[in-house]
Amino acid sequence: MKKLYFYAIGFGVLMLFDTLTQVSIKLASSHAGAFVMNLDWVLAVAHNPWVYGAVAGYFGAFIAWMTLLKHAPIGPAFAASHLGVVAVLFISVVYFGEHFSLMQVAGALCIIVGIVFLSLSEARASHG
Repeated sequence: MKKLYFYAIGFGVLMLFDTLTQVSIKLASSHAGAFVMNLDWVLAVAHNPWVYGAVAGYFGAFIAWMTLLKHAPIGPAFAASHLGVVAVLFISVVYFGEHFSLMQVAGALCIIVGIVFLSLSEARASHG
């Protein structure tokens, strides 16, 4: 049971950092304006706080991922790492006003069902 809490908290933290990274990149790109190959644009991006949010998110996700990989089976861990994609999908609808498509909903459900099946399979393998 202790392992289950470790995995739940660990993947929750990983999902938070992954989501922070993707949302920060979206916000940084929105504030940076159109890409222009000049120093002013690069400096504007470098001074955007959302860029630092993205860097912090990547750093946090790396630490969380390395910690999880030390203890978790690789198959379910890799699949669960994609929960951030589902979280970003929901945030993009709520925060950015984007709309779900049927394919996006189907894809999110496939990710969630796949993680459940891999986890159940791993649990059976470790007990059998």
